[in-house]
Amino acid sequence: MAWFEFGKRTAKKPKSRTRETIETFAIALVLALGVRATVAEARYIPSESMLPTLEVGDRLIVEKITYHFDQPEHGDIVVFNPPPTAGFRENNAFIKRVIGLPGDRLAVRDGQVYRNGQLLSEAYVKEAPDYRMPDPENPGAYFHDGREVVVPADHVFVMGDNRNNSADSHVWGFLPKKNIIGKAVVRFWPPTRLGLPG
Repeated sequence: MAWFEFGKRTAKKPKSRTRETIETFAIALVLALGVRATVAEARYIPSESMLPTLEVGDRLIVEKITYHFDQPEHGDIVVFNPPPTAGFRENNAFIKRVIGLPGDRLAVRDGQVYRNGQLLSEAYVKEAPDYRMPDPENPGAYFHDGREVVVPADHVFVMGDNRNNSADSHVWGFLPKKNIIGKAVVRFWPPTRLGLPG
């Protein structure tokens, strides 16, 4: 059957309801995947490394746009792919707090964190850190005299709020900024803890 007959278009056969439903679902799926890949996604907290700020089972919205136009800031809670030095698979995302930015000097002395010589006021931590800073020149070695580490360009230093139960930069070193997936912006579950995560 020709679509045009003597210059006039013939009527199209109406789509079936099933076909319309499938097309709508496919479009919705493509849009949802696009949003998840580029704008925001939900994440589940599987461990206690961010206690007391985030509890096991909390669900967060992680937005992915900010760091394309701006840099992380001190105190941001970020989701990221761990670097190879962490010894985890790349798709095993972590969530930690940004403590140091490029050029910052960091030290742990007597259970307290110092940045650029200033003691940090950290009401969000579960307990004081009971460890030393890693020696960036010797993987697996630690400074035992309170020496500072300097965050290199294009990296950040991240720590869990549950300092003594967190696989973070004090264990595996500096985090490349390119590994950051996004910033935690809101906790949406459970409803009793709805709000900003940090």
